[in-house]
Amino acid sequence: MALTPRLDIRQSQKLVMTPQLQQAIKLLQLSNLDLAAFVEQELEKNPLLERGDTDLNPDLPAETVAADAEGFGEEGGDTGALDDLSLGDATPLPETTDSPLDTDYDNLYNNDSGPDAPDIAIGSDATDTGYLAATTSSGGYSGSDYSLEQTLSDDLSLQDHLTAQLNMLPLSASQKFIAAFLIDLVSDAGYFTGDCEEVSRSLGCDVTLVEETLELLKGFEPAGVFARDLAECLALQLKEKNRFDPAMEALLSNLERLANGDIRGLMTLCGVDQEDMTEMIAEIRELDPKPGLKFGSSVADTVIPDVFVSRNRDGSWHIELNNETLPKVLVNNRYHAQISSKSLKKQEKEFISDCLNTANWLVKSLDQRANTILKVATELVRQQEMFFTQGIQFLKPMNLKAIAEAIEMHESTISRVTANKYLATSRGVFELKYFFTSAINSTEGGIAHSAESVKHKLKQLVDDEKPGAILSDDKIVELMKKEGIDIARRTVAKYRDALNIPSSVERRRQKKLLTT
Repeated sequence: MALTPRLDIRQSQKLVMTPQLQQAIKLLQLSNLDLAAFVEQELEKNPLLERGDTDLNPDLPAETVAADAEGFGEEGGDTGALDDLSLGDATPLPETTDSPLDTDYDNLYNNDSGPDAPDIAIGSDATDTGYLAATTSSGGYSGSDYSLEQTLSDDLSLQDHLTAQLNMLPLSASQKFIAAFLIDLVSDAGYFTGDCEEVSRSLGCDVTLVEETLELLKGFEPAGVFARDLAECLALQLKEKNRFDPAMEALLSNLERLANGDIRGLMTLCGVDQEDMTEMIAEIRELDPKPGLKFGSSVADTVIPDVFVSRNRDGSWHIELNNETLPKVLVNNRYHAQISSKSLKKQEKEFISDCLNTANWLVKSLDQRANTILKVATELVRQQEMFFTQGIQFLKPMNLKAIAEAIEMHESTISRVTANKYLATSRGVFELKYFFTSAINSTEGGIAHSAESVKHKLKQLVDDEKPGAILSDDKIVELMKKEGIDIARRTVAKYRDALNIPSSVERRRQKKLLTT
């Protein structure tokens, strides 16, 4: 068979994923705070983007608005930015009725190639832009120079506290250097994590000097620091209180027996009666197993909700976006007109055209993102109304498909919208994904129960236990079935582990110690 060139005409469908469309899809997954960080990057790169709160007075002369345009189209003008930016080809905006974000792109990517399968052409310039991972804090205060962090004093770290005590000791320079090295090997909980022999090899000194320095540091405050294990940590604190005697030493050497509830065995090992053992256990409970955690506490990050849900007087629900954290941008068309009126080179014209296209697309993407989130949140509240009115016991099992079918969108779109988004309600702040739970069948064939509501019921049963009547997993299954919840024993064990609830044997030992 001869190989000869020939021309063929083929018809195929292609979905061109431009960088702008990829960007718009990824915006759905970002929270409001992450989105604000991304928009900040775009504001720095695109001269045609302006903050939505910027006061652009249309009465100002064009020369004032376009003051930054000096140098465009002139010899010696700064066009270095053109070489630093890589924007996609100019892409026309979709019609208002189009929904480019509501497409099952996940399945398109995984679609097997075939004669009838649409081809997907990703341009070579369709590179993913990096997203700023850090979030910004936001509150109701409108002042731009105000932040909550400014009102907080710097917490003294454990290392700083130990170093301050070290500086007060009349030690030689070499021993102070060793002590400073050992301080850096203390964990946040206050335990010494190093090895004296390794320290001696690293510093080139005698291991005896390292051990002597370590023993000296064990006298620092807070009592218990520089201990190698829990028993030594407790012993250091008891020595500080002058309560470390042979009986207490024997008790600390057998802490595993105390954890297992072997009180009679401990009484024999320590040579004390039940009254003395009770007092010794009470003293240990008053000690701090992690003395270093008193220092260097960090301020917990507050979850900023993306959507607020409140109830109106007529019983209906009011759902709104958190506009305080929602970034607002505008396209500065006056600036674009001023620049376009100048004599520009071809490369400069393409740059300005791309900037205008990107700016328009970003504004439209932000608007469509906001509408999509609001639409999903509204339907979620409608389907989970019993939860908002009566509590977690009435949380219904729900999946992405239920929301997708109700608002006529793809499940992949719902998945992106519910990622990293939080809902503020009268019952607290919940992640949107919290409301999507699996179903537990009802024993009577009625309405299925949500997995989260079953977990809540399990926690209630354990919390209501009496010391003399600890519930086994089988007993919990029996009680659940009486409540109409058809659940297996292995499911109870799985939920119990997820809630960090110990087994019935461990709970019995713990409550026995509490009543000793």
